[in-house]
Amino acid sequence: MAYMWKIVKIHKRSYTKNMQSKHVDEQYLDLLEYIIKEGVAKTDRTGTGTKSIFGYQMRFNLADGFPLLTTKKVPIKSIIHELLWFMRGDTNLKYLADNNVHIWDEWPYKAYLVRNNIAVPATGSEEWNSGIKEFIEKIKTDENFAKDYGNLGPIYGYQWRSWPAPNGMHIDQLQKAIEMIKDTPDSRRIIVSAWNVADIDEMAKAGLPPCHCFFQFYVADGKLSCQLYQRSCDTFLGLPFNIASYSVFTMMLAQICGLQAGEFVWTGGDVHLYSNHMEQANLQLSRRGDIRALPKMKINPAKKNIEDFTIEDFELIDYNPHEGIKAPIAV
Repeated sequence: MAYMWKIVKIHKRSYTKNMQSKHVDEQYLDLLEYIIKEGVAKTDRTGTGTKSIFGYQMRFNLADGFPLLTTKKVPIKSIIHELLWFMRGDTNLKYLADNNVHIWDEWPYKAYLVRNNIAVPATGSEEWNSGIKEFIEKIKTDENFAKDYGNLGPIYGYQWRSWPAPNGMHIDQLQKAIEMIKDTPDSRRIIVSAWNVADIDEMAKAGLPPCHCFFQFYVADGKLSCQLYQRSCDTFLGLPFNIASYSVFTMMLAQICGLQAGEFVWTGGDVHLYSNHMEQANLQLSRRGDIRALPKMKINPAKKNIEDFTIEDFELIDYNPHEGIKAPIAV
């Protein structure tokens, strides 16, 4: 039995090393192919329909380059703005609107229509597009409107920085994680959760319950690694953002804690392609023969506190992607 265990252990190490060495595009395109070939048809909350698999993992060694897809352009400034928004504990759409970031627009707009008994037009229609444009402009210019309709509820930033405790106190999970990385780096409890069961229904009113809902940090050999569990993954639109976001997040916390960046490990639960993303996924797969070198992410080394970072502290170097591929979002 000991001999058999040893063989399995060596095989697992070999598998992990192979996963680490693969380019982000190779791993991502392998996933797209796997969903297309092996995924099962499932219904979903949006009524769009998906092909879905359950349980998948990818690993990215951050020393190999910044894992931003090159087989389609991914807007890194939008990703970093959203991350800074989470890290500050902000849950109002105004910061994103002011910075021309439109990742979250659709859900509060739909909630606004429903709340005011206005018919909800088809997503992506001319009426929808013009209405959402007016909605976002009002979020930017009308403080009272933004306060009323821009509030997305107790989503990521609230749970990360102000988790409500039964005694009426609020827990800053992110700050506690940083303290643990510094003070007790071998702890197996360096965890931040956004999945607060008591707040799920409230999150769903104008935003979404957390998709990337739970992450854990790990310190070894002077390096900080992060593993994310994502319960639900829109593979074509969302996953490239999630990989880049948590990779730069890991780099930021490593810098704050005086460590090198190690790995980002992504683990998915329900991993799916929407039925109206198949053509786009196949277009991206056709670019497999022209995967390009990974860019580098430079972060201002002077910044040592999470509250101090701004968008000007990040520089993406040598990013040479294929052109972007547009796809409709399921709301």
